[in-house]
Amino acid sequence: MMADKENTNISFSNNWYRKPTATLSEVRFQIHGEQYCLDRKHLTAKSGKFAALLKNHKNEELAYAFKNIPGDSTTFQLAMNFCYGREVNFTAVNVVPLICLVFYLDMTEDHCKGNLLNIALCFFYSKILPTWNEAVKALQTTELVFDEASHLGLVDSCLESLLSKARQNPRLLGEPFKKPIHSDDGVSNKNGDCRPNARKKLFAPNQRPSSEAFTSLSLRLYDLTISNMVQNGVQPEYIAASLYKYAKKWANVDITGEEAVKDCKEVIETIEKLLPDETEVLPCKLLFEMLQTAIVFHASPSCRYGFETRIGKQLKEAAVEDLLIPSQSYASEMQFDTACVKRILKNFYANYNASDNVGMIKVAELIEDFLSTIARDVNLTKDSFISLSAVSVATSVETKRYSDGVYRAINIYLDKHNYLTEAEKEEVCQSLDCSRLSPEACTHAAQNSLLPLRVVVQALFASQLHLREVITTRAEDSDNGSRKDESIIVSDITDDARIEMEHRVIELENECDRMKKQIERGVAKEKNSTWKALKRKLGCMNGSHAYTDCQVKKKVHPRNGA
Repeated sequence: MMADKENTNISFSNNWYRKPTATLSEVRFQIHGEQYCLDRKHLTAKSGKFAALLKNHKNEELAYAFKNIPGDSTTFQLAMNFCYGREVNFTAVNVVPLICLVFYLDMTEDHCKGNLLNIALCFFYSKILPTWNEAVKALQTTELVFDEASHLGLVDSCLESLLSKARQNPRLLGEPFKKPIHSDDGVSNKNGDCRPNARKKLFAPNQRPSSEAFTSLSLRLYDLTISNMVQNGVQPEYIAASLYKYAKKWANVDITGEEAVKDCKEVIETIEKLLPDETEVLPCKLLFEMLQTAIVFHASPSCRYGFETRIGKQLKEAAVEDLLIPSQSYASEMQFDTACVKRILKNFYANYNASDNVGMIKVAELIEDFLSTIARDVNLTKDSFISLSAVSVATSVETKRYSDGVYRAINIYLDKHNYLTEAEKEEVCQSLDCSRLSPEACTHAAQNSLLPLRVVVQALFASQLHLREVITTRAEDSDNGSRKDESIIVSDITDDARIEMEHRVIELENECDRMKKQIERGVAKEKNSTWKALKRKLGCMNGSHAYTDCQVKKKVHPRNGA
């Protein structure tokens, strides 16, 4: 029973129902804080509830408390329009509350043929459910009458309608995000191109189904809808895209107010619970974004762990900027949350099952760059740095790479934390194996005044080994004849250099022992002057060196294969 817009609510706009007094054929009562004065005959003809209430009621005042009556004043006025024989203009916004109200008022076929309940239900099933946008709008209105709408099956009908449409055309949920673009060398795009896939427009602008309306659903209704879609096989990348948009819209990290923060916390926890288990349904950058949101709103440990686990499974896509998660701990002055990064790394190693080590190498380089970045944080504790550097070294060993990146990070850390004692510096360097440094890094380390003496000695020994390997390789590769004679000459020359280096190393070791004894007796010389003396003995006084940001190349260790 559709109505022309001109006839809608004409009577109510004249406030005829607000008479100060009632005639014998009228009754006065209050609903939703509004006073009504309506004709008994019209009420009892259409409403079974009013018929029962007014059957033996002769007074003009009906002192009945209409508790839990569905809808609002506008919805009630629509029902009264129908009782007075006027047309009702049904829409996606008013039909669900109206159905719940007329069921409450018993405006059914059993009471009166052609009654409002049957008409409203026909409109709901024939005009609302077949259309995505209208079904979304109708579902949103069930929030205020949720119990009644659930009892009448209206919520389930909306959910099934949206499910069937999403299975046929999952783009109704929004376009999925692009997967990271990989360059020719297999390295992912560090800028993390996370734009939605471009698709041909299938609808005119005024007809195109809107995913924005879908993400405007209340959290309870959105949870029900997405859960239903997950359980019934809607493509996970579309679901994940919708979940990200919902989180972006309703979990704003800039929000203030205790209740608002509580709501945002509930949103991000629900989003994590609903995220599909499949990997790469969202770019790693967006997962990091949601993890930081969860941290800001102090989401549950299970929520944060869920995001960390998902990130760990696709950590090879990440950039250093993603790992720079601001620390939210009041007890720590550290700039970044290194404990979170360690947990993510743990999840990466636990879930890594690729047949090659390409992903492992990418993560190893990522962590080395991350170490170099956070090493500049003056509040980064020694223990946190040592723990992360140990993980990085272990990855370098596993992937048969030089540990130059770890050395670079250690060098930066020692420069920014120059208050460390010699013993503390040795702790910082304990994970560094000079035998896994490239020749360039060994040369740099042998002249680095920031390093403890023990590490310098190790660097010198490593340099000697590198030199020996070069000599051996040249000798093995030399041919007979003049090239062979030439290699012998080179060998003789390099042997002399090696013998001289051995003497220097022995001299340095003796000097180190002497210094340790002096330190024990409390009469150690000033470090800088000692270093100058040692450098002169080693022939390292070749001018000043800038060590803080030394750049060493990432190479594959020759003894461990390519």
